[in-house]
Amino acid sequence: MKQSERTLLSTLLCAALAVSSALPALAEDVESIQINEDISVSGDYDWTRFAEDHITLNVYNWGLYISDGSDESVDVLSAFEELTGIKVNYTTFDSNESLYAKMKSGGASYDVIFPSDYMVGKMIQEGMLAELDYSNIPNFSRIGEDYRGWSFDPDNAYSVPYTWGTTGIIYNTTMVEEVPTRWADLWDVEYAGNVLMFNNSRDAYAIAAKKLGRSLNPGSVDEVDLVMKELQAQKSVVQAYVMDEIFDKMEGGEAAMAPYYAGDALTMIEDNPDLAFVSPEEGVNFFVDSMCVPATSRHKEAAELFINYMCEPTVAYQNCDFIGYSTPLTEVWEMLDDDLKYSPIAYPDESVMSKAEVFVTLPDDVNAEMDAKWSEMKSYDESGSGWLVVAFLLAALAVSAFNIWRKMRKKVRDNY
Repeated sequence: MKQSERTLLSTLLCAALAVSSALPALAEDVESIQINEDISVSGDYDWTRFAEDHITLNVYNWGLYISDGSDESVDVLSAFEELTGIKVNYTTFDSNESLYAKMKSGGASYDVIFPSDYMVGKMIQEGMLAELDYSNIPNFSRIGEDYRGWSFDPDNAYSVPYTWGTTGIIYNTTMVEEVPTRWADLWDVEYAGNVLMFNNSRDAYAIAAKKLGRSLNPGSVDEVDLVMKELQAQKSVVQAYVMDEIFDKMEGGEAAMAPYYAGDALTMIEDNPDLAFVSPEEGVNFFVDSMCVPATSRHKEAAELFINYMCEPTVAYQNCDFIGYSTPLTEVWEMLDDDLKYSPIAYPDESVMSKAEVFVTLPDDVNAEMDAKWSEMKSYDESGSGWLVVAFLLAALAVSAFNIWRKMRKKVRDNY
């Protein structure tokens, strides 16, 4: 990990607070274009240069990860279409792994995608991303210095930060006797059938690794095998492996606790005040999600225009205010309401960030082993009922053999 990343982990919130007093007000722009009462954009950028080209951008983002007009939010996509004349075909995925699989399959063509740090690095290595032309993305200058130059893309040649956050445990205060404080609490047999778990290999592995006091970035195939056994041991406690399904389950009181992302935890807590969030003492994952243009994009310049739009302060504000995730744009942090700006969930203090760890792009053999062991773990039956499958097969063979014997016996009798 680069020194700048380590420094960020311990100084993140302090830096945000320190710069806030020196930030230029949005009103100081020379001129701006007012799209609606909530969104205005820089007036010195050519937003309409593709208005007559009948372009449709295919945008692929995480679920529930943009201000889309639902729940009285501002529809930033409609405002973009009104501003630029470019249509947006917006679809969602639920994990980096499903994004990668869809991209590799070649079954769909995308113009803007939103992968997380380690997946950006993997896609760069495999030639799946286009190098960005920053003359089309001048708003990159608004990204805070602490969010640039990460090891997965040290020159930001391929990625522009969208939001950042941490992982933790969201729990129902009416269903737990003691507040969970450790990742190990997700293995507590007292809550068997009431625990949810990430339904993706990287996040789930990270939790098990931290429980064991290890790095969330495995250094070898053997280490992967060891940590995956810990996830196998958890299966008897787990009600379900989830991604976006967690919203209905936790908000509806269907589970006592689950690991998830801090930004989404804020949304769930708002919908169900019985829920709360904690950063486990073993340490958490600190992640950044970025905007990238796939190498296969047919509208690269228009895609870069879209990324520039998403970095407009009023647009980024609407997104962060609605989804609860943390902003890498220094101006936007200053615009947030105090309850979000000073939220220990969205902007955790040094006690959390000093123990946070960033995902790195894994070597191919380690990554392949993680995927293989994850699939093996998911199919493993911790309850021991796997013997029933064998029993049923043996029974079926016995019945088949008996029927054959009866037919042969009948045939012998008929011959007499």
